[in-house]
Amino acid sequence: MSEIKPSLVILAAGMASRYGGNKQTESFGPSGETIMEYSIYDAIKAGFGKVIFIIREEFAESFKSVIEPKLAGKIATDYVYQSLESFSGGREIPAGRTKPFGTMHALLCCKDVLDAPFAVINADDFYGFDAFKRAYDFLVDGIEKGKYACIGYELKNTLSDNGSVTRGEINVDPLQNIVSITERKEIYKKDGKAFTPEAGTDIELPLDTKVSMNFFCFTPDFVNWSEAEYYKFRDANSTELKAEFLIPEVADILIKSGEGVVKMIPTEAVWFGVTFKEDAPVVKAQLQKLIDAGTYPEDLWA
Repeated sequence: MSEIKPSLVILAAGMASRYGGNKQTESFGPSGETIMEYSIYDAIKAGFGKVIFIIREEFAESFKSVIEPKLAGKIATDYVYQSLESFSGGREIPAGRTKPFGTMHALLCCKDVLDAPFAVINADDFYGFDAFKRAYDFLVDGIEKGKYACIGYELKNTLSDNGSVTRGEINVDPLQNIVSITERKEIYKKDGKAFTPEAGTDIELPLDTKVSMNFFCFTPDFVNWSEAEYYKFRDANSTELKAEFLIPEVADILIKSGEGVVKMIPTEAVWFGVTFKEDAPVVKAQLQKLIDAGTYPEDLWA
């Protein structure tokens, strides 16, 4: 088994337009913890050696003032800023565009600081310890250039009662290697079932469908490989104001190109997160339930 400690990359630069606030630094735990602090706690427990935050430079000071005092002496930290101008390659930004170019664009911004195999997650999702343990085991013992992984969750455990969500539908072969990741951008619940638009109608998705929650395991080689694909994306969307370059879609390109393999690693962990403001009380209640069960301490960093 490798002695290299993997890194955890946290995507925390999102604009949170549907949420209506800066949920990355909002308190959800009883002692003021953000959601991502539970992920960091689980990652430290699993054996990760560094956490890399991708944030917007304009709120870097406030972000660090919340995070740094809690993590000092517990895990190494690094910061990367995502902006519209990052990795432009001389291309002009579409007039009126305000948001950066998505999660894979964010990961590209880490290119110069990635020096070990890494997992990448969203800041506003709770993933559970089992997911981090499985990711760690893969990163130290099963990963190599061109062989990556995605933690797979059951769709029924990832839906919101308060609106539609985006999920990457995972299809695998008998060896659990991913054949395709289909980005479903408007999955909604109705009468205990899940539906999504397709070809002018709404189709039902089985509740046990495995989906990506943006929890991937890569080496820095994947980020290097994706740069050329990013410039293709920019050229194809040169006037678009909202088009995004997303990690699941890029992983799908890699798989279909035959240049890499992405294994689906199922987890028994329960996922929850905050897409909408109405999700916040539910998340707080779920965290308290885990604390009451002894899964987490009342104060993560005491």
